[in-house]
Amino acid sequence: MNVADFATQPFESGSRSYLRVAAPEAFGPDYARLPHIFRILAENLLRNAASSAEREAGLAAIRAWLADGASTAEVAFQPGRVLMHDTTCTPALVDVAGMRDALAEAGGDPAALSPVLPVDVSVDHSLGVDIAGSSAAARLNKEREYRRNGERYRFLKWATRALEGVRVHPPGTGIMHTINLEQLATVVEVRTREDGACLAVPDTLIGTDSHTPMINGIGVLAWGVGGLEAESVMFGMPVMMRLPEVIGVKLSGRLREGVLATDLALTVTQRLRQRGVAGAFVEFFGAGVSSLSAGERAVVANMTPEFGASTAFFPIDAATLAYLRQTGREPAAVSLVEAYARAQGLWFDPAAEPRFSDVVAIDLEAVETSLAGPFRPQDRVSLSAVPEVLSRLPPPARVAPGLRSRPVAIAAITSCTNTSDPRLLVAAGLVARKARALGLQPPPWVKTSLAPGSPAAERFLRRAGLLEDLEAIGFAIVGYGCTTCIGNSGPLLPVMAQAVSAGETLPVVILSGNRNFPGRVHAQVEASFLASPPLVVAYALAGDAARDFAREPLAIAGDRPVFLADLWPVGAEIDAALGKGLDPRDFRAAFAEAENDESWAALDAPAGAQFPWDPASTYLRRPPFARAALSATLGTYQAYPLLLLGDDVTTDHISPAGQTPAASEAGRWLTERGEDPQDLNVYAARRGNWEVMLRGLFTNRTVVNRLAPGLPAGTTVHAPTGDVLPLWLAAERYRAGGEATVVVAGERYGTGSSRDWAAKGLALLGVRAVLAASFERIHRSNLVGMGILPLVFADAAQGTALMLRPGDRLAIALPVEALAPRLPTTVSVIRAGGETETLPMRLAVETELECETLRAGGMLPLILGRFLPKSGTHAEGEQPAPYRRLA
Repeated sequence: MNVADFATQPFESGSRSYLRVAAPEAFGPDYARLPHIFRILAENLLRNAASSAEREAGLAAIRAWLADGASTAEVAFQPGRVLMHDTTCTPALVDVAGMRDALAEAGGDPAALSPVLPVDVSVDHSLGVDIAGSSAAARLNKEREYRRNGERYRFLKWATRALEGVRVHPPGTGIMHTINLEQLATVVEVRTREDGACLAVPDTLIGTDSHTPMINGIGVLAWGVGGLEAESVMFGMPVMMRLPEVIGVKLSGRLREGVLATDLALTVTQRLRQRGVAGAFVEFFGAGVSSLSAGERAVVANMTPEFGASTAFFPIDAATLAYLRQTGREPAAVSLVEAYARAQGLWFDPAAEPRFSDVVAIDLEAVETSLAGPFRPQDRVSLSAVPEVLSRLPPPARVAPGLRSRPVAIAAITSCTNTSDPRLLVAAGLVARKARALGLQPPPWVKTSLAPGSPAAERFLRRAGLLEDLEAIGFAIVGYGCTTCIGNSGPLLPVMAQAVSAGETLPVVILSGNRNFPGRVHAQVEASFLASPPLVVAYALAGDAARDFAREPLAIAGDRPVFLADLWPVGAEIDAALGKGLDPRDFRAAFAEAENDESWAALDAPAGAQFPWDPASTYLRRPPFARAALSATLGTYQAYPLLLLGDDVTTDHISPAGQTPAASEAGRWLTERGEDPQDLNVYAARRGNWEVMLRGLFTNRTVVNRLAPGLPAGTTVHAPTGDVLPLWLAAERYRAGGEATVVVAGERYGTGSSRDWAAKGLALLGVRAVLAASFERIHRSNLVGMGILPLVFADAAQGTALMLRPGDRLAIALPVEALAPRLPTTVSVIRAGGETETLPMRLAVETELECETLRAGGMLPLILGRFLPKSGTHAEGEQPAPYRRLA
């Protein structure tokens, strides 16, 4: 327990007695007016506050929030666990290994640097769709995955041995968010106190993936952070947060027949992006919530980063309990969830209207069948509008014989977003069954794939008789991982690849994922649409993304036109197939079978407190920034702009994730060291190698550096010489000349994935500050974590209109002692000709902990500073503040 005690209250579940933190009693009669999110934060504050003063200050801040729906007060949040996937945990664990080396070199104990709370890692981001359309695809793709990533997987096994509390779930166990829903989440956690009493507390976590809020669908409060912030939490530091706005989304009515969870998720995404909820928390309330299953809620919550919020919460109710039973949880555990939620005031009341900062109303009956695209997930379009949207894009110069001008190149049922809800997979299977009965097949240019979120899906699809139908039209299971959704889509089919290379078509991807930024899904495809799994099947059968499904047949069976309505299942059909296919015992059994993977068990991994780096490795290299002494980027200086960027530059644009081209800077570095140029693996697999990641920065072909006309992606102008160079070479020249650099960007800079390499890469380039019209939350936090100063233009339009040219410089004056959250400041633009203009700006730093991080030069030196030996060392067994084990 913490030094600060807290009051508890008893409650009963079944025949057992438990204690709960007396949050309703401590807060007072206004507790029922709080959003459920704040009720959970209040409990967390009471339980983990380091002192009575901190506890009372936190409760007072929440009470004050009730008056205005907004606050600048900071509170500490202590999650109960951390969730990571392999391509975010690899760089994080490489950081830890590097910090252990630094600690040992300074005379400290490297083993002291170990997590103080559970860390679960899912190996789900490395599976590629090399082989598709075959029942052997899953096995063959997995074999290739191990062959390509064996060295990195051995490193992960080292981490499980060296770092207490780190648990890795091997390839084939599923996508991290599906695993969280089906296996890891308890909703209510029980902790045994020293006196033997059982304390029940809310299950809470943070994850190193922006889609972590998917677990909010069953009433578990969680959100995504960057790897750097997760590292701090692993070692006991709290998440310091300004009390957020909480936007209430009031749902009324119920979804119409044929409208699915995906359609609702895309509608919510569009509405909340339009409203603007960046950095806010979202909570759903109203009678319409009760009409949604937990699976449907999880689909909506998964899209939280796409609508820009931090988290999107559905409170606990009967649907939560039904989902826990459906996935094989023990009856006593399910009963405890209900008893605790009712006793703690966390049970959902559909008639209640808590206090929110603002309310957005959505009528479920008005939701229609939808897609989102072709370039952003918030750009929802109705089914009938897709042809018109595509008609706005430039047509190909010519069309290959037999192809379409907008053919479907890839049709992928992929991603946790829509494969974690069994209803959506079953609906896709029913479309496949009807298509198979009519003898329909996708055209020969469509690459089809099915990558469910967990191996339990294979069991219930097979038991329902639908897996054979899906396989018959090309949707065989290719594995259990993120695959196409994160760009691991593998090669296009030869006929399509040849036509694209010849400029004879402009292909489109239809996927059931959550992001469709240009080039994300496949380097040769810019246009993509997000869609429900059954729509993915329909578009695969049509082969033509410009087909108007509202009026035109999607295919011809013999001489009969087949319309979408002929294939679309009704709710009763879906329910009947689910009833036949679902068995709660499958979820635990399939997961256990996948956990006992022979290939994983056979991997030989090193042991010891320090990782033995291999100087010849192209996957793992000791990071140069995992040191205690780093130069802070604060101060007074003049800097050259390294990049001048527009709006919507995503982390996909900044830090690469797809296949590593042999002709690229990173590809040449790898081939010079003996790697096969025909199989260089994806960038994401090499996030433990800073040399590769550095050379891949901003090389996405859609990146435009506006510093000079016609600059190739990944290059810039070295102002003192005028030379056009790859970014990493230009950065070396600036560093050698003692010159500082900055990056200037437009709106929503850093939207997309939580990958911290988008910030680490800038730090390696020597970038001291990023000036933007606005930042996406996680990337802004990652910049701070790397000691990079984020600045926001006071007038966003002024920032967009800032036309910098090589030779222009920006003068920044921010001494360490002046640093404060949200501090107004100015930046001077010094033109190459000598003219000067001053721009008002604001420091995009939200908390005092972030200020402390910047003063230290970044999160890693801040962490190391707590562990390095110094005079007045801590007593044996004592953990240096603010690290502590939690109540």
